[in-house]
Amino acid sequence: MAEVNNITQQINETIMKMAMEPTNPDHYHTLANLYALDDNFDKVASVYESLLSIQPNDVNALLNLGSIYFYSKDFRKALSYYNKALDLNPTNYLVYYNLGNAYAELKNFSKSLQYYNRALDFNTKSPDIYNAIAMLYHDFEDYVEAKAYYEKALSIDPNNLTANVDLGNVNFKLFDYETALYHYLKVYEVAPENKTVTICLANTYSLLKNAEKTWEFFERSLKLPGDNYKTYICYAIAKSDFKDYDGAIEIYNRAIEYNPKEKNAYILLGNLYSNLGKYKEAIESYEKALKLNEFDTSTRVLLANTYYMDTRIEDALKSYRYVSNLEPENDEYKLVYINLLEDYIKEKRAGELLEHV
Repeated sequence: MAEVNNITQQINETIMKMAMEPTNPDHYHTLANLYALDDNFDKVASVYESLLSIQPNDVNALLNLGSIYFYSKDFRKALSYYNKALDLNPTNYLVYYNLGNAYAELKNFSKSLQYYNRALDFNTKSPDIYNAIAMLYHDFEDYVEAKAYYEKALSIDPNNLTANVDLGNVNFKLFDYETALYHYLKVYEVAPENKTVTICLANTYSLLKNAEKTWEFFERSLKLPGDNYKTYICYAIAKSDFKDYDGAIEIYNRAIEYNPKEKNAYILLGNLYSNLGKYKEAIESYEKALKLNEFDTSTRVLLANTYYMDTRIEDALKSYRYVSNLEPENDEYKLVYINLLEDYIKEKRAGELLEHV
């Protein structure tokens, strides 16, 4: 409470200074920083806009205002401020870096890479730029290039936690689990309370077939603060991979109990039951998922497939027809429905002929 009161006092004092020196940009920057400390970003934006009305060439104000819109996901507006900053200072690497970030969010790979590379022209020693380029390649699923840039970021800053986590993720996707494990452990040594890294370690140990470490890190993750739903899902998948199907079912049910309004656990549990030939339980699980979203075509297809495997052909036909009506442009669904219907009619006619023999 004392800290809040201190910030309020500083804000009031700065406003008084601004009243006495309304054209001094330092007061505006100070006030904006104070409002930022108070998490009042609407007022931060207002202060910067006031500053730009009297000092339209203040590059820092343009960059900071652009960043406010960037983090509020108004990327077009962020770009307008970043471009104004670029016109005023075309040698500032931060301007290019921010432009690259904005275009990355807009999924414009070429523009984003262009601006990141221009940032490197003015600053080759920033791990953040290499990290950003790596994330760009990562998002566009070019994991080999992403790996090279993460490694470059780490060559500048070996203890960069973000680069270590992301490099671990890239190696995981490249099926190099030992290297992924190395980078996750580097982060874990520094930040053992990091829930994401703890889950990553559990998943990696699972794929390395180290059951003891897998269960150890999933249990550690569950004890850390934060949302446990993802931990339960990954834990259950690992149990299933180790063929502990009863354990997997138990943990899927714990996930459902933890968050009954999230459909993923119902679907995965349904898949497991279906693979085990427990079609009644699978159908019940899929139906619970559909109560959360009755228009989810992928779940309805799973339900239809399970009806078919359970020889409930008429129910399967109804489900396939429902899916075809939901997505009339999907030729695959139509074809499955038509083929199943034709087979059903042939069997019915064959049965009727045998009755009359």
